[in-house]
Amino acid sequence: MAKKLEGKVAIVTGASKGIGASIARFLANEGASVVVNYASSKEDAEKVVAEIIRSGGKAVAIQANVSNPLDIQTLFSKAKQTFGKLDILVNNAGIYENIPVENITTEHFHKIFDLNVLGLLLATKEALKYFESSGSIVNISSIVSTLAPANASVYSASKAAVDAITKSLAKELGPRKIRINSINPGLVETEGTQSKGYMQHREHVEESTPLKRIGQPDDIAPAAVFLASDESDWITGET
Repeated sequence: MAKKLEGKVAIVTGASKGIGASIARFLANEGASVVVNYASSKEDAEKVVAEIIRSGGKAVAIQANVSNPLDIQTLFSKAKQTFGKLDILVNNAGIYENIPVENITTEHFHKIFDLNVLGLLLATKEALKYFESSGSIVNISSIVSTLAPANASVYSASKAAVDAITKSLAKELGPRKIRINSINPGLVETEGTQSKGYMQHREHVEESTPLKRIGQPDDIAPAAVFLASDESDWITGET
């Protein structure tokens, strides 16, 4: 059976662990050559690459802080040098930090928005230089964009911005045969959610959801594969 992404090249930002790492592995399993982007976790990124290669796939780890325009240019340039083209961009890199409104500072705001929103826009802008006849962009947003829990006003706002960007760019880029969609997970068990204490809400979340469990990274990755593939060729601007 032919693989869904055979011959495609993908960049996954923030792919050294968690959801991003799972997406990178699943894309590679479907035949894509994958750029595993990381900001600081070189060892983790190289583990993801090694796992992909052991499974017969193609991958490379490239460092870049996607809130930095020069880093983004380097990321895409090295991806082109390595694999020759670009077909898929997964904007996964992001940061979350919930604090009450009394503690919000300009530094906190910019830390969240510079990566979650500006970084996503800059990476998308750079990808347009490398897509050829078509392209697929998958944004990893969050259920907080509409759920908007307490103490998460800045983070929720950043993900609501991602949803709005997705819809707007779908209209803008559609005539160029570039599709853009977002995936909005609920609580997913990752290194990040564990280290930031989100697992303390696990029982409450599980009780309020129909399947009575939180998500795992491998629950998210198949949706990214679908949106990156030709199977979703008539889907854009969706969440």
